[in-house]
Amino acid sequence: MSDLTRVVLAEDGVLLREGLSGVLARFGFTVAAAVGDGDELLAAVAAEDPELVITDIRMPPSFTDEGLRAALALRAAAPSRAVVVLSQYVQPEYAARLLDSGDGRRIGYLLKDRVVDIAEFVAALRTVVGGGTVVDPDVVRRLLQHRRDPVSELSPREREVLALLAEGHSNAAIARRLTVTEAAVGKHVGNILAKLGLPQTDDTNRRVLAVLAYLRTTR
Repeated sequence: MSDLTRVVLAEDGVLLREGLSGVLARFGFTVAAAVGDGDELLAAVAAEDPELVITDIRMPPSFTDEGLRAALALRAAAPSRAVVVLSQYVQPEYAARLLDSGDGRRIGYLLKDRVVDIAEFVAALRTVVGGGTVVDPDVVRRLLQHRRDPVSELSPREREVLALLAEGHSNAAIARRLTVTEAAVGKHVGNILAKLGLPQTDDTNRRVLAVLAYLRTTR
C-alpha cells in the first residue's frame, strides 16, 4: 500500500469523519478531502481524482441513499474506481446494486460496526484498492438465510467458510481464522463451489464474485 493512496471520505457525522480521517492517515492513506453529503462527495472526487472513495449510505438532506447514489454515479463515470460504502444496517439490496456496478471489482460494502476493528477495516480497504471485492459477512448471512437449495445443503462449516470467502480472504487466511489446515479449507471451498454449481478457480476474487453473483440471484 503506497503512502500516496489518495482518499475522498464522505460521512455526515463529524466525530466519525474525523476519526476515520485519523485512522486512514495512520495507515498510509492520504485524505484528500473529507465531506458531509453526496453533492460535496461528487465535487470532491471531480477535484481530487482519488484512488479510493469511502462513503456513508445515508447522508443529508434526506438521509436515505444519497451516498449510495453518489457511489453508483462515480462507478458509472469510472468503473475501475475503488469505492467502499459504509452502512449502519444490513441492506443486501444496496450491496447488490453496488456490486452490479462496473465489473464488480474494487468494491466494498461494510457495516459501520466493522470500523471498530481497525485492523480488519484497513485490510478491507487495501483489498479493495488492490482490485478485490469485500462484502460484510452479515450481508452474506442475510442472503443465505433467504436462499433455498442448494445453499441449504451446505454444512455449518461450509457456511462459515463461505462467509469468510465473501469477505475476500484467501484459503490461507481462512485456515488461520478457523484454526484448520489450508488443505481442509481448500476442500471446503471445492465442496461449496460444487454445491452451488460454480466453476472452480484459483483466483480468490473470482471466487468471491462467483459466490456473490449466486447469492444475488432471485430468492
